[in-house]
Amino acid sequence: MRGSPRWPRSAAIVVLLALLAACAPLPPRNPLATWVPSPNHDIRRPVLIVLHFTDQHSARESLHTLRTQNSGGPVSAHYLVGADGHVYQLVADQLRAWHGGGGRWGTITDINSASIGIELDNDGHSPFAQAQIDSLLRLLTDLTTRLNIPPAQIIGHQDLAPTRKNDPGPLFPWQQLAAAGFGRWPQGVLVDPPAGFDPWMALAVVGYPLDDRAAAVRAFHNHFRGLGGDELDAQDSRILWNLVQQIEAGGNDD
Repeated sequence: MRGSPRWPRSAAIVVLLALLAACAPLPPRNPLATWVPSPNHDIRRPVLIVLHFTDQHSARESLHTLRTQNSGGPVSAHYLVGADGHVYQLVADQLRAWHGGGGRWGTITDINSASIGIELDNDGHSPFAQAQIDSLLRLLTDLTTRLNIPPAQIIGHQDLAPTRKNDPGPLFPWQQLAAAGFGRWPQGVLVDPPAGFDPWMALAVVGYPLDDRAAAVRAFHNHFRGLGGDELDAQDSRILWNLVQQIEAGGNDD
């Protein structure tokens, strides 16, 4: 309007920043203590990515479930990847989503606090769409790079909770993920392990909880062989020996 005073642009920016700062939430402070802030901190960082299937009929249905609850109570995940490849984010990366529940992977016992959860729109009985896997690979590239999560630290829900869960199931293409550099997978020619090799110790080294050994074998079979069965055989020992050698050499952990 004519005759109205005009603020310098720099002054307007300063005022805008001041207003935004006033609206920003303050960090939590304990009223019992004197606040003497230190710059030496950062956000909690996940070190693991857990893959799930939704076992529902559509991404729309799963989005509703992940924002409300299922039969077991409130549930969530950081991301949902639709069968068409569309990626939805439901929880910020630095926050704790409720997707893992009780379980263990190696020394990690509080799964939700240490992981990113990714749900895949899949009924648990059908092959995973290629568009969905392509989007998942892009998402894994982003997450492992941006959050500095080791690419080897990508597992299924069944891997960490073999007595309770079966996702993402025997149809999930773990070998395709491994070809793109994600997760663990046997490399090179499989050979018989040396005398004295303990496959149960090897399962534990890979990360599997052994509270129920039959359940651990079923999870291992679904992940690495795409088949059922709860007894270890000679091929399992060859695979485990290969994986343990990778771990000892630090393979795929960069």
